[in-house]
Amino acid sequence: MMAVIEKEIRERARERFKGFCRVCPRCDGRACAGEVPGMGGLQSGASFINNIEALSMYRLNMRTIHQVAEPDTKVRVFGRTFQTPVFVAPLTGASYNMGGYYSESEMVSCLVRGAAAAGSFSFTGDGAEEEIYAAGLAAMKESGEPGLPIIKPRALSAVAERIAMAEESGAFAVGMDIDGAGLVTMALKGQPVGPKTFYQLREIVGMTNLPFVLKGIMTAQEAEMAVELGAEAIVVSNHGGRVLDCTPGVAEVLPEIVERVKGEIFIFADGGVRSGVDVLKLLALGADAVLIGRPALTGAFGGGADGVRHVLDKMTAQLRHAMLMTGCACLKAIDCGVIY
Repeated sequence: MMAVIEKEIRERARERFKGFCRVCPRCDGRACAGEVPGMGGLQSGASFINNIEALSMYRLNMRTIHQVAEPDTKVRVFGRTFQTPVFVAPLTGASYNMGGYYSESEMVSCLVRGAAAAGSFSFTGDGAEEEIYAAGLAAMKESGEPGLPIIKPRALSAVAERIAMAEESGAFAVGMDIDGAGLVTMALKGQPVGPKTFYQLREIVGMTNLPFVLKGIMTAQEAEMAVELGAEAIVVSNHGGRVLDCTPGVAEVLPEIVERVKGEIFIFADGGVRSGVDVLKLLALGADAVLIGRPALTGAFGGGADGVRHVLDKMTAQLRHAMLMTGCACLKAIDCGVIY
């Protein structure tokens, strides 16, 4: 039955994406290389491809002599407990990246409600059209579900305005995808973004009492800076390979970042996750939780909120099985010894 549902979701998603995503049997960035706007990686697509290949290089140590019977996948994030460490990344651009089958508000509503139904939550995003950020906040407010708005690296006044909107919406944290400084789609739509200095980011973090997340960290040095400027979490991410060609994959840079800041800041990892085994690998490399992007969109376009829940439930079940087969009773028991 699960296989039938999966096939139906994928076929429906392929039709609704209208060619903007082919829903490939193996989503690795090769068929869609250079398709930005769209669902591909920037230019050669190497950064997207590297996310997939970096994860595929790791092997797992199978262990079956132990007392683990029912692995626990629960995780606490900013004082809240969730049933899975798999969360939905901020995903935007329904019209110009995904073909326009859904409006922005319809798409983000599917993501927010589907994630909540799976015991997870969805980040929401900002984008090149004014209604994008507001649509994410509205989806959280109308559904009553937890959410985490992410703001583009705009001018400080525009950031302050969006932080206030997030607070009013009831968000339990807020953040910025600082790697969005390189987004082609923002420039095309006349929405100015750019890099931020350490002191600008410290000022931004000080604009709110909510936990602040910096998304788009790919070096140990900038992870340390995130700690110093007062962020409570980072997302190790190359923005799905969509902002700079030829970066390493997330799984390549994660160990050094973990070595520098583990225990000082919450670490999300976002890049190339396609299964619960991929989730286990990133947790074993030191992440506290992971984000998924394109798989969640396939779920949304193929089955609405129920499709998103299906994707998250499936990954969590795969993670639980992988934990059982590697002797991990809970997420805190997952360490580098899982990696061969």
